[in-house]
Amino acid sequence: DNRDKMDPDSWSTCPFCDSPVPSSQLQLHANAHFHDPELPQQPLQSLPSEYCNYYGGETSRDKEECSMDEKISCLIGLQTRSKFYKVESGLMTLLRNCLESETENSKTVLSGYVDHFQSLDSEDAGWGCGWRNIQMLSSHLLAQRPEAREVLFGGSGFVPDIVSLQRWLEVAWEKGFDAPGASQLDHDVYGSKKWIGTTECAALLRSFGFRARVVDFGPKESQSVVGTNVDNTDDKASSEAYQVLMDFVWNYFSDENTVQFGLQHVVVGEKTPLYFQHDGHSRTIVGVQAKHQRDGILTYNLLVLDPAHSITALERSLKKKMGWQKLIRKGTNTLKKPQYQLCYVDPGIASEEEMEKLKTMDSVFFEL
Repeated sequence: DNRDKMDPDSWSTCPFCDSPVPSSQLQLHANAHFHDPELPQQPLQSLPSEYCNYYGGETSRDKEECSMDEKISCLIGLQTRSKFYKVESGLMTLLRNCLESETENSKTVLSGYVDHFQSLDSEDAGWGCGWRNIQMLSSHLLAQRPEAREVLFGGSGFVPDIVSLQRWLEVAWEKGFDAPGASQLDHDVYGSKKWIGTTECAALLRSFGFRARVVDFGPKESQSVVGTNVDNTDDKASSEAYQVLMDFVWNYFSDENTVQFGLQHVVVGEKTPLYFQHDGHSRTIVGVQAKHQRDGILTYNLLVLDPAHSITALERSLKKKMGWQKLIRKGTNTLKKPQYQLCYVDPGIASEEEMEKLKTMDSVFFEL
């Protein structure tokens, strides 16, 4: 049917019950069959692929449960590549050029390739930052790790849009990854504006075999809490307390086994970016800078990509080497929340035995 599906006068036939349905409502009507057994069913083989339901419900021949393999196969075929503004010369290359042009006594370690995924007013402004950070982390994995391209998002080789990621997360939950987190969000995120965080990121990536790790920073009483919602209190840790977080990030990126500065003061390491979560927002840490003060003390700056920032404005400031510092460089003085969470991905792909262990979420805790 080539008629305009947004035209209210355009009608289509439901592939389940042969009923005439407004084309604009066809998918909603068809999906209802998966959840209402009283509606008449036709054999699954008569369904076009776009009506395959891969996120639960009654979906198979003779009312047998659709297999996980069938759901995943369908999702692989239906997922959509996310649209984003691609910086022609590479965002991280521009950032590296800016850092190398600085004359201050400093050392910087960066992640490799990362694309910036911006939250859009028309799509996800106000709630989608978590999904955008997953997209940024995924762009790095696809570009930097050959083994990732084979397994991530079914070997599609691209970063899916938010609704496709939502379906992948539900598949991860159905496989048994992060059962408490799935329950907290009622096992349902597809098409919603629900907030997600580090544990959802880790669960999604673990379902593909990635060794995604979660790190918590906060007051001692929060040590046992691992989850999406970071507690928001009025207590503010001192700058000295936040040094624990800064030290962790520096040690993470500047692993002695992988980073050798030599005569360079800016190097590209092998570590993935860090999904950086706090109450109300999340961003992506793509590197860290250490500066030597006159008294010999090191101070750190996180290098952060924010989904809320305009990528075109960011690109312009990096190309001109003006104003980028305010957008990307974040010192200890910018850390004001009582709790933070990080998510990163260790190298390699887990074995089947390890995958079972990865279904249970855990984290390393540091007291602020």
